[in-house]
Amino acid sequence: MLEFAEARDVNRKTLFVEVILPLAIAKNYTYRVPFELNGTIAIGKRVVVQFGKSKLYTAVVSAITENPPEKYEAKYLLEILDDRPVVTERQLLFWKWLGEYYMCYDGEVMNAALPSALKLASETKIVLNKGFEYDKATLHDKEFLIVEALEIQPELTISDIAKLLSQKTVMPLLKGLFEKNIINISEEVSDRYKPRKRTFLTLNPAYQGQDNLKELFGILEKRAPKQADAVLAYLKLARHQKTISKNELIEESGAGSASINSLIEKEVFIAEEKNVSRLFFEAEDLDADFELSPQQQAALTGIKQQFDDKDVVLLHGVTSSGKTQIYIRLIEEMIAQGRQVLYLLPEIALTTHIIERLRQYFGAHIGVYHSRFNDNERVEVWQKVLNNEYKVVLGARSSVFLPYADLGLIIVDEEHETSYKQFDPAPRYNARDAAIFLANMHQGKVLLGSATPSFESYFNARTHKYGFAELTERYGGVELPVIEVVSIAEETRKKTIQSHFTSVLMADIQTALAHKEQVILFQNRRGYAPVLLCKICAYTPKCINCDVSLTYHKHTGKLHCHYCGYKEDTPAICPACGSTHLEYRGFGTEKVEDELSLLLPGARITRMDLDTTRSRNSLQNILNDLEEKKIDILVGTQMVAKGLDFADVTVIGIINADSLLKYPDYRANERSYQMLAQVSGRAGRRGKQGKVVIQTYDPAHRVIKQVIENNYSDLYFTEMEERRAFHYPPFYRIINLDIKHKNPDILHNQAIYLGNELRKHFGEERVIGPQVPLVSRIRNYYIQSIMLKFEKDGVSINKVKAGIRDIITQFQTTKLSKGGIVQPDVDPY
Repeated sequence: MLEFAEARDVNRKTLFVEVILPLAIAKNYTYRVPFELNGTIAIGKRVVVQFGKSKLYTAVVSAITENPPEKYEAKYLLEILDDRPVVTERQLLFWKWLGEYYMCYDGEVMNAALPSALKLASETKIVLNKGFEYDKATLHDKEFLIVEALEIQPELTISDIAKLLSQKTVMPLLKGLFEKNIINISEEVSDRYKPRKRTFLTLNPAYQGQDNLKELFGILEKRAPKQADAVLAYLKLARHQKTISKNELIEESGAGSASINSLIEKEVFIAEEKNVSRLFFEAEDLDADFELSPQQQAALTGIKQQFDDKDVVLLHGVTSSGKTQIYIRLIEEMIAQGRQVLYLLPEIALTTHIIERLRQYFGAHIGVYHSRFNDNERVEVWQKVLNNEYKVVLGARSSVFLPYADLGLIIVDEEHETSYKQFDPAPRYNARDAAIFLANMHQGKVLLGSATPSFESYFNARTHKYGFAELTERYGGVELPVIEVVSIAEETRKKTIQSHFTSVLMADIQTALAHKEQVILFQNRRGYAPVLLCKICAYTPKCINCDVSLTYHKHTGKLHCHYCGYKEDTPAICPACGSTHLEYRGFGTEKVEDELSLLLPGARITRMDLDTTRSRNSLQNILNDLEEKKIDILVGTQMVAKGLDFADVTVIGIINADSLLKYPDYRANERSYQMLAQVSGRAGRRGKQGKVVIQTYDPAHRVIKQVIENNYSDLYFTEMEERRAFHYPPFYRIINLDIKHKNPDILHNQAIYLGNELRKHFGEERVIGPQVPLVSRIRNYYIQSIMLKFEKDGVSINKVKAGIRDIITQFQTTKLSKGGIVQPDVDPY
């Protein structure tokens, strides 16, 4: 009776919830909880709320209180969507920290963190998942109406569905249809998820008796011995496993697909297509049978000792030194302790390449999470992490947002990579830095790994803020590649260059092909030609939305903008002067591939850049083909520089190193060294010494010499002197403000105003700008930038950010701010 009375008292209480809406608003909104929902409301659950006049949103409960809001009357929340919280309280604290550190709103963090299917709004568009089969008889009446309406009209908003059913909220119904995989969010359709299907075989019951089976073998052995082998292999497999896939039977019997199909046609086997999990294969026997080299063992021991008093350790290991094997040993220890591990990689390309390798050791314990997954898949991973089903998560930067229960270790591989930084939209976070805070919340440790560490991490290691371990030798005693620098100017003068390929590079490519080895060529620009130029009047086609020239792409025959996606037909006649003398200037990966195919007609050449890897499986297919030696030469952008490990790649060609070295940025030398060293590291990784050819107009450049000598420390100390002198990280913190407006004159006045206010508050020497960036207009917004520099010692960064927020808020109250956007970017590396 006492318990019943207490429950009744809870239901009588007037409760209010503070919720995070998926909107860029400065404060979280408060709603009243209907009495009948008092017993089920909880922090971290999703609720449906009305915001504004009529729009419905999915919000996340961040706090529960009995105090109503003071300035407005709280509306009632409409529905609770979850039986249990989908966001943990620890996650909510992490979101709060991200919002405060990177100067954005909680709603913007929520938008980045949650898969779209977990944050439906009234304007969200819904479509049927046409790649999925289901039985309509299993649907409820209202679910049936929704599906029937989507069959007639392929795309409906949630508002449309609410009108159709004559009810205010339909979120719970849609949640059920999502879980049944019947509907998708509209933006997912172009990359629609199709469940992984496999054909499973069972022996026809008619042949399960000894006599019938004996008779069958007698017939097959005379007429179709391969089919007899297949049946025999099936019986052998059936002793040890309940389900046998067609692929397994082909592999076990060596009979071939045609033989199995014949047995299916003869009804010896009954074939059934089944959906298998999208996220992992069946658990395999774990194979941890490898030995660490003495240097690897010393590094592993050092890392574990330093974890006693350091939360972060930097592992500086040359390319192909076996860092992954050290990671595996540390992951094994965490799994043995019952804790979770997050393994961060900068590129989706790396997750697809390394996942199968790690599955050899951890089987079905490992999950994968990145932006190429559609919404249904991301929700499935989210739920599995929430339920603690995955012990290891391998993912790109967005995987820091998953609902971990107990993170013992975060590994940040290739920690120097710029891909860890999100540039748009907010939060403009760096996953490496966010991972350090996240691990600290879980009392876990962080291992940063790189052959070319960022200067910030290396500085922190040298000043003993981080621990430090080093691998100076390649695993297995393989030598670092020979690097040869070739002068493009000299070869052009001697007329020995063919198209964009020097005689040295061509000779090395031909030698590699003759030995059945593979080649990777690096050109950090996609498309065919970056500029189309009229030889008479110098006219160049430009994007109508951005301040950039259009790039010619041969595969579409169109001119493309790489900033906003605008396309237009390639003119045959100059629109300015009417001349037909138009020519392409510069070159990208498409032109390299095209011209190389003319010079080496027998070579199998493939390109790996954003254009060839847009579809879901295209990237994996390219990597598989490279591994299976179906590709002789891979031409690519920076994708090819990041962690790829193939045994037969022995020659690397860097087509033009100057595009990296001449970039106007204080990090240009650091980034150039990292890119050149990482690309070079793809050569000769398994037993054979590789060869790297760097083509440049400036062979004497300091950074190129440092790459040849593998002299990272010389680069570091030289650059540190300049950074100290000119007030750059790691000695100073940088915060950028981008001011945007569609009118350049209004923008100029807004930027001047903000610059003056910031100078008044922080002083003249700390504020640089406003100034116009290299690309001064993107998507019809003109841009000006202000850079703020603050000493790391003696200055409270929290007070600095509070001051900047106050100035931006004050600016937004003025008439001058109308139509303007101010975007803070903290640590804009």
